[in-house]
Amino acid sequence: MNYATIKPLDVANGPGIRVSLFVSGCTHHCPECFNREAWDFDYGKPYTKETEDEIIELLSRDYIKGFAMLGGEPFEPQNQRELVKLLRRVRATYPDKNVWCYSGYLYDKELKQPSRARCEVTDEMLSMIDFLVDGRFVVELKNLNLKFRGSENQRIIDLRKTEAAGEIVQWEGLATEVLKTKGIEEK
Repeated sequence: MNYATIKPLDVANGPGIRVSLFVSGCTHHCPECFNREAWDFDYGKPYTKETEDEIIELLSRDYIKGFAMLGGEPFEPQNQRELVKLLRRVRATYPDKNVWCYSGYLYDKELKQPSRARCEVTDEMLSMIDFLVDGRFVVELKNLNLKFRGSENQRIIDLRKTEAAGEIVQWEGLATEVLKTKGIEEK
C-alpha cells in the first residue's frame, strides 16, 4: 500500500484535532474529486512499519482527539489488508481516541453485503471504526456548509450505535447541522 500524506494536525475530517492518513488508490473516480492524484495506487510513498510508528507517535499527544483514514479509498481490499493492522495497534494503544473513516462505498450496500470492496478483513476493520462517512462524492450535491463531508448524499454513520440498533444511526452532530441549515437555533 502507498499513502499520499499524513496530516498531524487535521481539523477538517472529524471533530477536534486528529491525525489523518490519506491512502493511495481509488477506483471510484468521482468527478471533481478533491484528491484525484490519490486515485493511483502507486501515488505517494510506500506505507511501512516506520509510517505506522509515526502515526502511533503522532497520536500520543493529549490534545489529539482521534485518527482519520481517507484516500484514495481506505476500503479498497488491498488497502484494508494493511489498514486493519494499523487499526489494531491504534485501538490497543489509544482505546479512548475515536476513529473516523471516509469511504465512497456504502456501508449497508457494499461494505456489509457481497461486493468488490468486501474481503476477509472488512468486518474487523469496521469493528474498529467509530464513525464512517460513506458514499461517493457527487458534485451536483456539493454543499460547502456540510460538516465533515462534501456532498449531501454522504452520511456520517455512528457505527457503534448502528451495531446496537441493528439499523443505520447517523452521528448526533448532524442534528445541530440540520437545524442550522433550516434557520433554527438550538435552545
